Amino acid sequence: MVRFHIQSDSDIPASEQLYNQIRFAIASRQFPPGHRLPSTRQLAMETGLHRNTISKVYRKLEEDGIVDAQAGSGIYVRAQGDEGGNARGSSPIFEKYPKAHRLVQKSLDDLLSQGCSLTQARELFLSEIDWRLRCSARVLVTAPRQDIGAGELMVQELEQALQIPVQLVPMEELGQVLEQTRSGTVVTSRYFIGDAEAIAAPRSVRVIPVDIYDYAQEIQKLFALPKESCLGLVSLSSGILRAAEVIVHSLRGEDLLVMTAQLKDTYRLKAIVHSAQTIFSFDQASCAAVKTTVAEAREDLIRPPQLVCCQNYIGAKSISLLKRELGLE
Repeated sequence: MVRFHIQSDSDIPASEQLYNQIRFAIASRQFPPGHRLPSTRQLAMETGLHRNTISKVYRKLEEDGIVDAQAGSGIYVRAQGDEGGNARGSSPIFEKYPKAHRLVQKSLDDLLSQGCSLTQARELFLSEIDWRLRCSARVLVTAPRQDIGAGELMVQELEQALQIPVQLVPMEELGQVLEQTRSGTVVTSRYFIGDAEAIAAPRSVRVIPVDIYDYAQEIQKLFALPKESCLGLVSLSSGILRAAEVIVHSLRGEDLLVMTAQLKDTYRLKAIVHSAQTIFSFDQASCAAVKTTVAEAREDLIRPPQLVCCQNYIGAKSISLLKRELGLE
């Protein structure tokens, strides 16, 4: 069960701490689409925050398109991207027969799971199969230019898992690229899904959000770190570092000294290796760079830092779902 921790003596406002923790729970699929968020009363008892503060956080999540408020029922995680069927629903035939379309989708998935090939299924579901084949012909990963490192991580992991070419497109250029081709699938993290959907949906291009790894094992190790330890965080992505720093602070407060470095910042990376007792590396490239830096500085180190290498950025279930959606499984 997801637990929320608020540091009352932190410089980071309590509402921002809670907002970031809830967004992380949604992005990592701990709170999947349709999940009912805790009531303001439950969260108030758990965190010690005033219910008005929690209500403001929920309103901001709703304004950002992350949750839906249902009167008299509660706050629910919103289905996003292809989960909501928005891109497909823009086609007239899908708008005319929405129930039939959902039935075709479920039947096709059942056939694929039983070993039926796309070629065999095409005779029964020609329209749906043709649509999937067109979309799988081009896979675009998008992320904002200011956090293009997160996009690079997704491309690396998707190309390895899917065994097909994957193109990285900055969010700021996505509209222009989609104007040139309407056959494709846009993939992005749930952190960026709202912006990607706004660009792709009017062009009838589907967007599939991928869930990030939940970092459950790493969080357990975080709680086990002694007070006043120096913790280093290293990643390709500046966005991952910002989110990780806020979450670490929310969970441990001032107990830990936190240092961060992007992979390309060799000066800060060396400083972390010399100062941190533990280093969390959020991708394989960063892990390799940290190991190299530690080896180069070994003669100057009294005790090498403990290195925790996070294996993946994208959750394993998302990879499996994407393979099925693209007809690759």
